[in-house]
Amino acid sequence: MTLEQIRALVEDDFAAVDREIHAQLNSDIALINQLGHYIVNSGGKRLRPLLVLLGARAAGGQGAKPVTMAAVIEFIHTATLLHDDVVDASELRRGRDTANALWGNEAAVLVGDFLYSRSFQMMVSLGQPRIMDIMADATNRIAEGEVLQLLNCNDPDTTEERYLEVIRRKTATLFAAGTRTAGLLAGAEEAVQDGLSEYGMALGEAFQITDDVLDYSASSEDMGKNVGDDLAEGKPTLPLIHAMREGSPEQRQLIREAIEQGGLERIEAVTAAIHETGALDYAGQQADAAVERALSALDCLPASNFREALSALAHLSARRKN
Repeated sequence: MTLEQIRALVEDDFAAVDREIHAQLNSDIALINQLGHYIVNSGGKRLRPLLVLLGARAAGGQGAKPVTMAAVIEFIHTATLLHDDVVDASELRRGRDTANALWGNEAAVLVGDFLYSRSFQMMVSLGQPRIMDIMADATNRIAEGEVLQLLNCNDPDTTEERYLEVIRRKTATLFAAGTRTAGLLAGAEEAVQDGLSEYGMALGEAFQITDDVLDYSASSEDMGKNVGDDLAEGKPTLPLIHAMREGSPEQRQLIREAIEQGGLERIEAVTAAIHETGALDYAGQQADAAVERALSALDCLPASNFREALSALAHLSARRKN
């Protein structure tokens, strides 16, 4: 199934999520409206809300509550993007200027805060305290992941396990929270909720590993951001960690210095070392292994077009070009 075919399964709900997002962005503060609409209309895949909709339908859910939950997940994701771009001093995302580049760091951080707080207002409207429990834990783990990533920056001794812990907290946790709440809102039994959560966690891991591979293998046009951004920020992602582990002493020293100092002065030599050590293939294998875990977790669901779509999304997450 293509992404377009997958979206077509929940076309009406997907359109309703878009309407909910724009309605909930409304504020009597003009800057919030302006910056908020800019970031949510910046061409994202809306993968996380799509997972909520598909997960709820695959678990037998009906009604409008999954639509609200899907919008909540997208708001939280958008808030993290605003804050990430400030922390990373990023100037380009999805092929457009970042909000902080246009309006400044202060405005980007504060509108991110607005999106967080609005998302919790929306959760309250669902009338299920368990949703609040799940999302409070998730947002706390995401914040911990951000701090852990900050500690790993410019540290060439970051291990693969520390890297994986960052992406599980920072990226995969929100996927897992979205799919778990989808099962909860569908009224599914605990085992199904657990399976959906495991699926989301594994899918998020595969998605982020693939993202880190693309930083060294895709073009700026495909990615919508500058190639080599991770290296410029001194982030020791999986391709760099593997290349250091398997490379020659000269390659290890090259990558160590590049991580410690950041910048792109060594990007060509580092990229060559990554290719020569098979680092991209290794990272791709780890992404594929995460996809297999995601597919196994779907055994909790009955056969349906929605379950098939979740399977297809797992495969697409590790094969995408942007």
